[in-house]
Amino acid sequence: MTLTRHGLSIGIDRVGDDVFLALKAQGRLTHEDFKVISPMIDGALAGIEKRKVKVLFDVRDLEGWEIRAAWDDFNLSLKHGLQIDKIAVFGHKVWQDNIAKVANWFMAGDLKFFEHEADALRWLKG
Repeated sequence: MTLTRHGLSIGIDRVGDDVFLALKAQGRLTHEDFKVISPMIDGALAGIEKRKVKVLFDVRDLEGWEIRAAWDDFNLSLKHGLQIDKIAVFGHKVWQDNIAKVANWFMAGDLKFFEHEADALRWLKG
C-alpha cells in the first residue's frame, strides 16, 4: 500500500512588528488542504498592517494543484496580498519558477523565485 502525502505546513513567527510565515507545500494540493490552512493564515495575519509579512515558501515537493485548490490559492493571495512585503519561493523545477512569475502579477509585495533556500532567506532579510 502506497500513501500519497499532500498538504501545506505552516510556521508563524512574529519579530517586533514583522510577521514571518514559513510555508512548505507537498504533493498535489487539494481544496481540503486549503480548508485547513486558510483559517490558520487568516488568524495569523489578523490585524496586520500593510506590508509587514515576509513569506518563505518551500515548493520543492509541490507537484501541483487541483483546479479548485488553485482557485483557493488565488483567493487567499488576493485576501492577504496587501499585507505581504516579500515572498521568497524556492524550488527546483522550471514550472515552479513560471508559476511564481505569474503569481507576482497579483501581489502588491515582491515575489522572487530561488533554487536554494539560503539565497531565498538572504533576499528576505535584505
